[in-house]
Amino acid sequence: MQSTYDILIIGGGMVGASLAAAIANCGYKIGIVEAFPASADSQPSYDDRVIALAHGSKRILDGIGLWQAIRPQAEAIRQVHISDRGHFGFTRIDHKEEGVEALGYVVTARTLGQALTQRLEAEPNIDLICPARLQALETEANQVTATIDCDGKTKVLKARLLVGADGGNSLVRKLLEIPTEERPYGQTGIIANITPSKAGAGVAYERFTDSGPLAMLPMTEGRYSLVWTVRDSQADEIMALDDEAFLKHLQQRFGNRLGRLTHASRRVAYPFKRIIAKEQIRPRVALIGNAVHSVHPVTGQGYNLGIRDVATLAEVLADTSKAKGDPGGMAALQRYADWRQPDHETVASLTDTLARLFANPWGPLAHTRNLGLIGLDLLPGIKHLVARQFMGLGGKLPRLARGLPLA
Repeated sequence: MQSTYDILIIGGGMVGASLAAAIANCGYKIGIVEAFPASADSQPSYDDRVIALAHGSKRILDGIGLWQAIRPQAEAIRQVHISDRGHFGFTRIDHKEEGVEALGYVVTARTLGQALTQRLEAEPNIDLICPARLQALETEANQVTATIDCDGKTKVLKARLLVGADGGNSLVRKLLEIPTEERPYGQTGIIANITPSKAGAGVAYERFTDSGPLAMLPMTEGRYSLVWTVRDSQADEIMALDDEAFLKHLQQRFGNRLGRLTHASRRVAYPFKRIIAKEQIRPRVALIGNAVHSVHPVTGQGYNLGIRDVATLAEVLADTSKAKGDPGGMAALQRYADWRQPDHETVASLTDTLARLFANPWGPLAHTRNLGLIGLDLLPGIKHLVARQFMGLGGKLPRLARGLPLA
């Protein structure tokens, strides 16, 4: 293992590993510093939680060369049904109306992690440095120096560009003292896999309730992935229920669209908090994924927003390599930041607004938002624009998101 790289990525989870895979053939020497061993079974980013991949994200993964390995374990989302519990409003978005095979796909993080691990281990110009943790950073005019603890030994790594892909609690961001806007939602997501008595036929459900959105996403083998938003004060009580009582309570909240809910897997709870970094770049440093934006999971935009960071930064770096430029130079970094800023602002604002709007029980507001849902269902032009945003096809798209090769 060498100690000098063109690009050093801190964080080998789904976003950091996706970036390395995307730029593997761009002529760079790449290092990935990851706190956990190089195994999808032990990497917490690669657990059994599911990811709703937007249509645009599927295109990106296809362009990177990962989709063929992921597709056998992916379940297509062909329709999205959106409703407001206890009210009359609803809308539906259908893949046929959008002219696509699927609006998106549902895969487990483990499936994506296995495809990424196999790809990275096969790339001769990528070093997986793990288990290792970042300790210190120093930026200079022509390079950045990272001090890491690598399995109990201190190592010093140098790179022309350092990419912070180390999640919502990003140490890269903290060491650089990049300010953030942080806001807890007072909500906790309860996540589990559910087996219903009826087949869902590729329909994803987003049901807004007075405690937050309740999503049911179709999975393989007739299962559904549940993301149930509850108030923080309710989380411990619901997590303590036995499976029978949990399913009964869930059935009351969700309804009978999938018949009787018959089985629940192990449950996991995560508090929801919005974190937005006020800077995406510093000299020789770029932030991507949750290191720069952690948003409410309503509409499942988190990884999709991060993979668009990957596609954009990968295009900037590919163009820079072709021009024999400096990957850590401010010209390249500013292009990345300017390109991504509008998408970051749109998604952060949209998810925040939806999470707060539909949890507000005020009667006149509930009536107005339900009229909005009905109106959206009846106005195909507006619904098409909304669908494109949810599919990751809004705004200026990088080549990978347009289904074009990176080079």
